[in-house]
Amino acid sequence: MRARFSKPATMKNDASDRANGLTRLARGWKGWLGAGAAEKRVAGQEPSIASEPGICQLSEEGRRHLLALARRSILSAAAKSPQNPPADTELAPELAARRACFVTLTCDGALRGCVGNLSADCSLAGAVWRNAAKAAFNDPRFPPVTLEEVDRLRIEISVLTEPRVLRFNSPDELIAQLRPGIDGVVLRVGPRVATLLPQVWTQLPAPRDFLRCLSRKAGCGDLGWQEPDAEVSVYQVEHFAEPERGRA
Repeated sequence: MRARFSKPATMKNDASDRANGLTRLARGWKGWLGAGAAEKRVAGQEPSIASEPGICQLSEEGRRHLLALARRSILSAAAKSPQNPPADTELAPELAARRACFVTLTCDGALRGCVGNLSADCSLAGAVWRNAAKAAFNDPRFPPVTLEEVDRLRIEISVLTEPRVLRFNSPDELIAQLRPGIDGVVLRVGPRVATLLPQVWTQLPAPRDFLRCLSRKAGCGDLGWQEPDAEVSVYQVEHFAEPERGRA
């Protein structure tokens, strides 16, 4: 069942009052809104993102392999020496499994690209290879990465669980099901689709603000999540990254 409720007047007024502030936030954190990872870090620490018990945790070797694979994909494309990703038969089972992911690139702490997929349409290794190159060269918000920039890039990967559609009949019912810091959220309104990764909760901890920003990202205004045909899904991620540049 999709959302079926009208927009309460208080929600309309509240959204109108806060629209400008959320717009500024969306612009200032467009890395996050691109499913990104331009989050503030303290002393090189990774953000605290909760993991669900059911999420398949990759081995440390698997994580290192994926990060190296993403870097090789970017470097080969930047050097105009295209290579093919490893065949699935050459991969460890955890990397050959069909999984969706997002790859986020930062350069000197600023977002440089972020691209991903919500549906598992190929192996995890294949998705990382493809999304890394797209993040570097096909994110429409940025010019293509240059060969000189590659060494300055920091690569982050978010591996997704399969999105699960939520059932709700009112804004409060939807909000009660969201778990800040755990759930990534997908909003579909007709042909419009947008997502925010769980990492975004660190900057938008209030569920209503989170949903407003998600609606804006989908091009539906502040209240797109309350449209009669709105569909909301949630997923979780396993998130890891290269060390900060200059750190061990």
